[in-house]
Amino acid sequence: MKRIWDDFLTEQDKKVFQKSGYGTKAGFGNRPVLLVIDINYNFLGDKPKPILDSIEDWPNSCGEIGWNCLPNIKKVLNSCRNKKIPIIYTTGEVRNDKWDRGSWAWKNQRTSSEKLSKNYNFDPNDIIEDIRPQSKDIIIKKLKPSGFYGTNLQSFLNLFSADTLLILGTTTSGCVRATAIDGFSANYRISIIEDCCFDRSEASHAINLCDLNAKYADVIKSEEVIDYIFNLEDNLFNLPLGD
Repeated sequence: MKRIWDDFLTEQDKKVFQKSGYGTKAGFGNRPVLLVIDINYNFLGDKPKPILDSIEDWPNSCGEIGWNCLPNIKKVLNSCRNKKIPIIYTTGEVRNDKWDRGSWAWKNQRTSSEKLSKNYNFDPNDIIEDIRPQSKDIIIKKLKPSGFYGTNLQSFLNLFSADTLLILGTTTSGCVRATAIDGFSANYRISIIEDCCFDRSEASHAINLCDLNAKYADVIKSEEVIDYIFNLEDNLFNLPLGD
């Protein structure tokens, strides 16, 4: 089966992967949690636009690439909610004066200095309305790429007795990758949902999926994840009561 990263690999790369043993499928555990990484207005813009247009107003935007993933993301969310699987969203949080951006400011001056050119009735770090969290879901606020760094994500995963992280969102090369590697380092089984992840760079998206699949995660399609969720036992988790 042709993979999204195949066109970016050299012939030597392909032979190395064939011979080295990397890329073995780890499989799922028995107690999954869905992590929805940073699907907010900062990273999609306020409406679907080609990325070069979207970044005029939203410097971090992935543009319509992200919006095009939403139908598959909704299907995964619905399957988890129907089976009462925990859903944890991550998103950014920053002071109005941006002082706490810290090291982010060293690599992108524009996102530290510019303000949005329009006035919106929402926070740019809000999860987009199309997939807004429900009352039983958990929201993690963070300052750095990994959903684990400086947050209480690990404690919630412990509370759920989770053994598997199903990860979707953006960007593949940044926050998705950082969260996946930290989860792998904590000995969770990691699945990256390929058709529910996106990035500003097509090459970075493909090569990071390749690298994650080789060493840290199973990169799989949403259909496989939905089938796995459907076949789980009912009532595995003690979810928050919500409203």
